[in-house]
Amino acid sequence: MEIIAALNELGLYLTHKDEDLVSQINNAANYNPWFSKENMTLAIDSWAKLLNTDKLNGWMQREKFTALNERKKIGLVLAGNIPMVGFHDIISVLITGHEAHIKLSSQDQKLIPFLLNKLIEIAPALKNQIYYPEKLNEVDAVIATGSDNSARYFEYYFGQKPNIIRKNRNSIAILEGNESPEEIVALGNDIFNYFGLGCRNVSKIYIPKNYDLTYLLDHLESYHRIADFHKYHNNYDFQKSLLLVNGVKHLDNGFLLLKESDSLLAAISVLHYEYYEDLDSLQSKIELEKDKIQCIASHLKINTTCQLVGFGETQQPGWTDYADDVNTISFLKKIAN
Repeated sequence: MEIIAALNELGLYLTHKDEDLVSQINNAANYNPWFSKENMTLAIDSWAKLLNTDKLNGWMQREKFTALNERKKIGLVLAGNIPMVGFHDIISVLITGHEAHIKLSSQDQKLIPFLLNKLIEIAPALKNQIYYPEKLNEVDAVIATGSDNSARYFEYYFGQKPNIIRKNRNSIAILEGNESPEEIVALGNDIFNYFGLGCRNVSKIYIPKNYDLTYLLDHLESYHRIADFHKYHNNYDFQKSLLLVNGVKHLDNGFLLLKESDSLLAAISVLHYEYYEDLDSLQSKIELEKDKIQCIASHLKINTTCQLVGFGETQQPGWTDYADDVNTISFLKKIAN
């Protein structure tokens, strides 16, 4: 497939990072302060690893993909919580031969168009598959990503069309209590990468009774530089003030606040924790909340339908690790056939 060769070349371009790409990273970081240069580079490096011929062919072979009967116009409403978060949807549409009608997030308007223009330079025929309409009135199907609130808006406007509408999700970690210092440090990546703004970031940990939370905080100390980022630190100060004013019991290491809570959703700079009695009851609890969980980090063999990954791997999804566990390629194949 010509598209796979073009995407492989784009992956090589991301690997080498020429002056134009570095300039775009700087522009995006200036446009959206949450997109720090470090996080932009992390996202680009992650995509560089995925955009290669072997992985792309393996993806298509696993999905048993064959040529489509008909090209459709697919509306894409992209999120902007972390850099390039909507890129998987775009590639899914292009690789299946459909047209991508893209509504960029107001938070992520720089790098994605730049990279798609680069892709068109590599494979000019793709120009006929990439559009940026003002409205998505003329599309045949929609893939929209947002919050629980925006999902209601999407369902109102796009509910009559074939669609994938994604809502809020969070990721969790389950600790056994015997994790090594190296595993806790790896878990720190799951917590702090992209400032915890992604649905694959760990926002809550489940811990056994009598777990020593100071052990966790001590081995997360290597991430203290995150407090140097002013927007993160402002959130930390605000959340700390709320906890103190309201007299909420918590632990604090100077850049992360640990609070006991049954909620999966935690504010920036806050990590929720909840004790569990035994794995059987925990597994039952998780299954009840599986529609709110993107993935689980643990070295335990949990009996769950949620995606289970090792510590440090939540922000390293592969092509088949579909958001909300909805197979985008199957959806796009069905639309065409």
